[in-house]
Amino acid sequence: MESSDPARVRRWLSELTKSSQRWIRATVLAGVWVGLATIVQMALLAWLVYQGIIEQQPVASLAPAFLLLIAVLLLRAIGQGLQTRFAARCSEEVRREVRRQLHHKWQSLGPVALSDASAASLTREWLDHVEALHGYFARFLPQMMLSVIVPLLILTVVFWLDWLAGIFLVLSAPLIPLFMALVGMGAEKVNQQHFETVSRLSGQFLDKVRGLTTLQLFGQTAQASATLHHRSDQFRLITLKTLKVAFLSSAVLEFFASVAIAVIAIYIGFGLLGYISFGPSSELTLFSGLLILLLAPEFFQPLRTLSHHYHDRAAALGASAEIIARLDQSAAPAKKSALVATGDASTIELQHLSLCYDSGPEVIRSVTLTIKQGETIVLTGPSGGGKSSLLHMLAGFLQPDSGSISIFGQPAGEQPFGWLGQKGFWIQGSWADNLRMTCPDASDIAIEKALHQVGLADLVEQRELGIYSQIGEDGQGLSGGQARRLSLARIFLADYDLVLLDEPTAGLDATSEIYVLEALHKLSQDGKSLILSTHHQALFTLADRLLIVNHGEVKNA
Repeated sequence: MESSDPARVRRWLSELTKSSQRWIRATVLAGVWVGLATIVQMALLAWLVYQGIIEQQPVASLAPAFLLLIAVLLLRAIGQGLQTRFAARCSEEVRREVRRQLHHKWQSLGPVALSDASAASLTREWLDHVEALHGYFARFLPQMMLSVIVPLLILTVVFWLDWLAGIFLVLSAPLIPLFMALVGMGAEKVNQQHFETVSRLSGQFLDKVRGLTTLQLFGQTAQASATLHHRSDQFRLITLKTLKVAFLSSAVLEFFASVAIAVIAIYIGFGLLGYISFGPSSELTLFSGLLILLLAPEFFQPLRTLSHHYHDRAAALGASAEIIARLDQSAAPAKKSALVATGDASTIELQHLSLCYDSGPEVIRSVTLTIKQGETIVLTGPSGGGKSSLLHMLAGFLQPDSGSISIFGQPAGEQPFGWLGQKGFWIQGSWADNLRMTCPDASDIAIEKALHQVGLADLVEQRELGIYSQIGEDGQGLSGGQARRLSLARIFLADYDLVLLDEPTAGLDATSEIYVLEALHKLSQDGKSLILSTHHQALFTLADRLLIVNHGEVKNA
């Protein structure tokens, strides 16, 4: 999967920014509130010191000012809280939108197009890559605006107090973003390499763990370990490189900010002592001088914060490149010669359907077929004859080279359907969690009924927590037959009109096969349309029609 170009990444981030503009503006307004409260706070502190030291005012007479200072501190804290809250809400909406885009893309690609992608890579896209956008939208984007607005507000106050001190700030401020940009030029590329490396490492590690038994049988564990060690070392080096860039950007900013503040402190000190008579220095007082000194660090603080969050921008650009590469991935498109799918809402119609992979021979050759609603069709034939390819096209996972498919009057894949492939999918969680993957709002009673339909009710009742008993990842703790029946229970729970099954009894013992047969018979009696491929003659008894798929042709048995 190739990475996207930088311009495409920035356009995509800009589109996400537009959708969350109101929360970004709210975050910036809260940040401006904090900036104004900071200016008032520093002015009160300088005035209290001036009144106490120069004017010799008693502490009692300054009590109202102290109370006002406490009130300003509370207002500043409230502003900071709102700023954090608005920023988190902005990030939450963006991450939800990105996951929605990924979900729709995975759904449109289907399992066939995603079969080459590692489960670990997909997981990192969904979790780590999306989470990497948090800092960009919650911190960097609002801070980029605040690093302009707040310093301008402080600069206005400083110019009003002493225009020469304001000039010092103006001259020193551009150096910081300049060096930040220079450092950041390489940060984006480094972070993109970081995400690519860790995705590759995650995928290889998961593959090695899953195939550990096979590696041991063939004596390849040492080579696999060496490969992982090499990849881990690459990840270590790229991580250190990323940290170097982050520390360098912070060090550059701190250096120039410290130098600028020191220059202003020297000017204020010599001006108050009377060693400088140029410009407004002779008019400096303890109040104005101290206020300028207190505001100088606050002038650079937004830029400091932006520098700390600059790594968030680089991380977001790197993660976005990986996400966009997935979003831009396309399944095999239908050829221009493909017909528009039209048909009766009570039938499944295949018209002159043909399919070939790349430049190879046709896997499906000009198949025309009509299936009535509620009919059970069993596809059989030799391996490689095209049964699975035909099911994948009915599911919408593959697009035909020519011809058309109408599923109850709609294109393939548009209408919800039940799918039971040769390899199931289970998550680490309870029985209920696994069943609610297809029907999130299902009640406990509906789940228990679905489990009863596939002969798992007695097994669940033996568990202490019932349907809330835990199942390991990939169905650990269940036999192959029990795991297959658990997948079939999802179909009962979701109540699909069309159910597609690819070798539903493959690898099952005799007992589990009987349970699956009975469950499929119940679906057929309920008027569901079943289309299944199999080599097992026991399933032939379910068929309203038995079709033989061989060399891309479909014929009645």
